[in-house]
Amino acid sequence: MNSEEKAKTIAALADDMKAEEIQIMDVRSKTSLADFFVICGATNDRQLVAIADKVAEKLRELGQRPLRREGGGSGGWILHDYGDVVLHVMRDEQRQFYDLETLWKNLQPNPDVN
Repeated sequence: MNSEEKAKTIAALADDMKAEEIQIMDVRSKTSLADFFVICGATNDRQLVAIADKVAEKLRELGQRPLRREGGGSGGWILHDYGDVVLHVMRDEQRQFYDLETLWKNLQPNPDVN
């Protein structure tokens, strides 16, 4: 599975769990950290954990395991780093505060990438 397929799979799984405002961001020209970010919202801590758990379970079935996991339900955000794709699940407050979409959209391309 290439990184774009993985990002789309993650977004579809999040959508199945009723995640809000799902965004797939292509960050290949901006960083070497990942190819794509999938950013989505959850209305409460229970949904936040359910989205992250569902993605992890289904990707594990496809032979994909996160390299790193950060955050937790009570903190309002969870991050799963799959190497080429990073999943960010956030409550509204954290998503507005960190505003990853604007941050990465406005970041200038990295000349060392590609």
